[in-house]
Amino acid sequence: MNTALLQQLSGVAVVAVWLAVVVAMALLVRRRWPDQREWSRKVVHIGTGPVVLLAWWFGISRWVALPAALLITLATALNHRFRLLPAVEDVNRHSYGTIAYGASIAVLLALFWPAQPLPVAAGVLVMAVGDGLAGLIGPQLQSPRWRLFGQGKSLAGTLAMALGASGVLTLLAWAAQPGGLQAPALPNLLLIALIATALEQCSSYGIDNLTVPITTAWLWQAWA
Repeated sequence: MNTALLQQLSGVAVVAVWLAVVVAMALLVRRRWPDQREWSRKVVHIGTGPVVLLAWWFGISRWVALPAALLITLATALNHRFRLLPAVEDVNRHSYGTIAYGASIAVLLALFWPAQPLPVAAGVLVMAVGDGLAGLIGPQLQSPRWRLFGQGKSLAGTLAMALGASGVLTLLAWAAQPGGLQAPALPNLLLIALIATALEQCSSYGIDNLTVPITTAWLWQAWA
């Protein structure tokens, strides 16, 4: 077995194990806090993000990563329909967010992978971390609240999204420097974070899971 194939297989195995651990954690959270349906969903939401970094680290090829993303998107669509894993989908609102999340990752892989991994990482991680923190922190803290397109929003959740997005983008830009990879300047990074936060406000049916990653990745690539 040649080295390249072994690296691909190792990467796929690590990603599979990581996703299995994330799902197991979501199931444990659902069992421990059955009344907090959003928590288990956000465990999956946040935990999926680092998969992109693992794929980058192991050099997983486009022809492995893209079909895998499409299969996962199909699996989330089936789970949405049949509720095979309620911990991922069982929330008190009508949302196609998990399907859109998988679809956005597939789109980013098709557009940028593997030549430009940073836009993919930026788009996925801003959504995973920023939106994930917003969903966890916003409902728990007392802060001004409003409704936009039928979706409840809060100042605490919005700030969590903005800070999470800014932190992720800044860390990615810092990580790009040793390898000589191109990244936007700090003012542009903060502007991308603000735009992502604004898009997250428009989250009817989970559409932000599509608009935030794709817009973030496109702006990163355009301004790098």
